[in-house]
Amino acid sequence: MNLPHFLLRPAWLPPLALAAGLACMPAHAQDAGKALNLLGSFLRQAAPAQAPAPAQPASPGGLLENMLGASFAPAGAGQASRAGDLIGLLSQSLEQIDEPKEIEIGRQLAAVLLGSKPLHPDMALQRYVNQLGRWISLQSSRPQLPWTFAVLDDAGFNAFAAPGGYVFVTKGLVERVADEAELAGILAHEITHVTARHHLQAIAKTARAGLLTRVIGSQVKGELAGAVSAQFLNLGRDLYSRGLDQTDEFDADRSGVALAARAGFDPYGLVAVLQQLRTATPDNPLFALSLSTHPPAQQRLDLLEQAMGNRMDGLSGQSAITVAQRMERLAAARTASRADAPAVTSPTGRRVPAKK
Repeated sequence: MNLPHFLLRPAWLPPLALAAGLACMPAHAQDAGKALNLLGSFLRQAAPAQAPAPAQPASPGGLLENMLGASFAPAGAGQASRAGDLIGLLSQSLEQIDEPKEIEIGRQLAAVLLGSKPLHPDMALQRYVNQLGRWISLQSSRPQLPWTFAVLDDAGFNAFAAPGGYVFVTKGLVERVADEAELAGILAHEITHVTARHHLQAIAKTARAGLLTRVIGSQVKGELAGAVSAQFLNLGRDLYSRGLDQTDEFDADRSGVALAARAGFDPYGLVAVLQQLRTATPDNPLFALSLSTHPPAQQRLDLLEQAMGNRMDGLSGQSAITVAQRMERLAAARTASRADAPAVTSPTGRRVPAKK
């Protein structure tokens, strides 16, 4: 189980270059405000009307219902038509699903994830995670995807991805990572799921397993549209409550540590996250969903140790920086940049500072 060689080309960046890259990311990545507006449009275009979320239950399935459940109600005919088209696509071979279709499927699943948990209102945090994720994704095998990263306003320790380049982490996860390398390791893991099309393969397998037959059998006097829409959304619910195959998770771990290193981060960040998960108990509601949808943390650690050996030791041991410290530095850099912006001449001839 060797690490992917294409991710280990000598593109690793020293900490100073990495910091400069993150500071310059607004010139190359989506602006956080635009990204959040785009995600908001997903809700309007692809998600049904929301209902108030119930009190959070204790079981992993109930946790997911609380997070996503309001987004699974049947929708109108227009949305059902789109869902029906997508289910038809998923019943085909993956070779017939080109990148634009993959992105559209991801749009629908991103709307499922955003169905009942809002985006966190901290725009500085959203901007930082979006920039960090975009930086890492540019080092991946599919940098051309419309990568979008966001933070969900949820206390649980979770991360989710959807086909086409959509990645979400919860506020609870961001608060519990010890440093930026750990967050980078998690994002790299999710990015690998997207680049390898793991979610697409999983839902296509489910769709081909007889789901369409049940949908067609459910039509009664024009009710097929709502049934098809509900069944597509159920594909999403099944995917995120059941989790991916263990082989996909192990692959995302191996490729994720290599990708994180390629982006300039300590490759042992993901290892540290898994060590934290190893001590979490399944009855802890903050970790229950993450633990139930992934292989045991100790097994993941064992396989990572076998895959990594000592080949990446030279890329570890960097000075750790917390998420809060990185955000403070980026904020200071933006403030300094604005202060250095040249003055402009107003139509009246008066010299005024450049618009911030």
